[in-house]
Amino acid sequence: MSIAVEHDKRKREILEKALDVFVSEGYEDTTFQKIAERCGITRTILYLYFKNKREIFSFSIKLFTEKLESGIREVAVNPALSQTEKLASIAGMAIEECVRHQRLISVVLDYLGHIRASGGNPDERVRRRTIRMRHIISGILIEGMRSGEFAPFSVKAAGDLVYALIESAIFRIAVLGRGDAAGLVKAARLFAESLRVRRSDLPAGAFGPKAEGEDLEGGTP
Repeated sequence: MSIAVEHDKRKREILEKALDVFVSEGYEDTTFQKIAERCGITRTILYLYFKNKREIFSFSIKLFTEKLESGIREVAVNPALSQTEKLASIAGMAIEECVRHQRLISVVLDYLGHIRASGGNPDERVRRRTIRMRHIISGILIEGMRSGEFAPFSVKAAGDLVYALIESAIFRIAVLGRGDAAGLVKAARLFAESLRVRRSDLPAGAFGPKAEGEDLEGGTP
């Protein structure tokens, strides 16, 4: 194994263990020393990989979002799912991940608060971390319209609504302390289904004789 590959492997291991420290201690109380101890290394060695706590946390969150993006991408390229099912599944997956990592979400909000207090732009940080997920969702919305599954609408507005649901889940979980977001998962599915073209939206005869008594997915209405 090359030195570069070994370095990246060790760096990833540090990030995974560091994330556990942030979750258990909170952003403010996490220190370089505590991370080094959790990883079984000295602070001097830790400095060979990262320059400060903020950099470690930033990379740790990147690791978390990459795992989420991987699952979202699998749903997006699944040919067995309609665009409606993809959109509902992705939104539901993101909301359920927020519930599963409730403590981490609280730490992230704490971190964003530190950024704002120091004059930074937390919104820009969040958008940069979620840009690929936004592109995937936009692609599903565009494909749904192109294929005729979705009625025409503003892709930006629809994408913003999906993210508003996810942000609502974050608020309920991290701020209100609610551990159940089932209602928001149902709301995400309801929204996805509301985008579909309805029979009443199409001109007479659009389905043809063979489609009589069927909806757009081939089932009964």
